[in-house]
Amino acid sequence: MTKSRPILIAGSGIGGASAALALLKKGFDVEVYEQAPALTEVGAGVQISPNGARSLNALGVFDRLNALSCKPEKKQFRLWNTGRSWPMFDLGEAAMTEYGFPYLTVYRPDLLDVLVDGVRAIKPDAVHLGKRATGFTQDEDGVTLTLDDGSTVRGSALIGADGVRSQIREQMWGGVKPAFSGMITWRAVIPMELLPEHLQAMVGNTWIGPGGHVVTYPLRNAKLLNFVATIDRQDWQEEGWNIEGTREECSNDFKGWHPDIHTIINCAPTLLKWALMVRDPMPAWTQDRVTLMGDACHPTLPFLAQGAVMSIEDGVVLGRCLEAENGDPKAGFRRYEAARIERTSKMVLGARDNTDRFHSSELGTEEGAQTYLEREWGRAPIHDRYHWLYVYKSDEVAI
Repeated sequence: MTKSRPILIAGSGIGGASAALALLKKGFDVEVYEQAPALTEVGAGVQISPNGARSLNALGVFDRLNALSCKPEKKQFRLWNTGRSWPMFDLGEAAMTEYGFPYLTVYRPDLLDVLVDGVRAIKPDAVHLGKRATGFTQDEDGVTLTLDDGSTVRGSALIGADGVRSQIREQMWGGVKPAFSGMITWRAVIPMELLPEHLQAMVGNTWIGPGGHVVTYPLRNAKLLNFVATIDRQDWQEEGWNIEGTREECSNDFKGWHPDIHTIINCAPTLLKWALMVRDPMPAWTQDRVTLMGDACHPTLPFLAQGAVMSIEDGVVLGRCLEAENGDPKAGFRRYEAARIERTSKMVLGARDNTDRFHSSELGTEEGAQTYLEREWGRAPIHDRYHWLYVYKSDEVAI
């Protein structure tokens, strides 16, 4: 294989665009096939911790995204009914001092835009829209990708970045039915101008209570507030990301919670809901000239705030591994999987473990919450659970 032969990428979400940009910057040719007719992302927030910011810097897009985003001063816990606050993380300059990069809160469409613009700046016609990957064949010379219109394309290798419902993964490993977590999540993005002043602070809040939690943080230079609310609930199990609910239903899910939560719900232009599904980490991602990345191989619950960051890290490490193997896809993909699978599996399991920490019955009273937070969310346990995530350097880690 030479660097001039294209590597095919199925999917141009955050993961696929990160991989495409990483490979193009290393001198590899790529062709990206995206099922959507236009490159759009769900209008929602995403947290980019310092390890993610470092990865975006390696891809050459950090400065532009930084200018569009927010750097919260801190993250704090709030008690579900009284609103009492406890510190969680010091961010801002504290993150810069310890990790070399800030903690950003980012509007997902902005993140996708800067990645795709980076790809197109190197290869303007790299991304093909309205082209859904449905399957592939491979041989000793390359991979043939089949698209939903019946056409085929040929490349030296294939990266499945086609998300949680990946067709590439299903062909490689068969369909695996996820388990319902017993939780549903609501989300909304609210213009700050619609909210009272005290809800417009540059702070990340995690409201915690028995059986539920709510996360809010600013986006787009504090012009928007991101709202993500998760509740234990068994009666609705559809894993869709654009299913609209009502204010009444969302308010009922958080009945008895602090008035600030209901103010946010009542100000939301739209409230979307989806069921959270649990998937075990995969033991392998790669078959010869085909590998997986992002949600296609390590979908996660959102309770470590690392889903998007994992995909971006994948892209950086994937580019480094193919370069290290002089473009040999079989060797490069094996090296990439070996470099990433332990870390991403630990991330997936860590997010699952955090569920009970956010929803504990001990959070029912202020006295119980005080004892619980000192035990589970003091400085030492927080450092144990998060420092290993944030200190990671995708551009330098051994491969």
